[in-house]
Amino acid sequence: MNEPSERGPGAIRFAETARSIGRAARLRGLEVPTFRSPPGLVGVQRTIRRRGTSATVSVVVRGRPWAAVVADMVEGVVAANRLDSRRADTVRAALWMAVDEPALAA
Repeated sequence: MNEPSERGPGAIRFAETARSIGRAARLRGLEVPTFRSPPGLVGVQRTIRRRGTSATVSVVVRGRPWAAVVADMVEGVVAANRLDSRRADTVRAALWMAVDEPALAA
């Protein structure tokens, strides 16, 4: 069961961030993982689960700096798409821009 704080404003912010990251990833021809919180494993900050061609990225939201949550979501997209280092750098920059300035990232 989700912790109470993950149903409030943090959950809304998480969902909005997931949509922004997903939109920017799709525009770049990437597969968009499903995002959820919290991970099913206790004691980890982020997990990625692959099933066929899809992936689920789970991150801890509660009690963490928001930048750390976003970084885990961005890295989840990079990992889910198995990007090489050059493409990964370009994608990271685009995904961060999508979170910081959604109108500019489209």
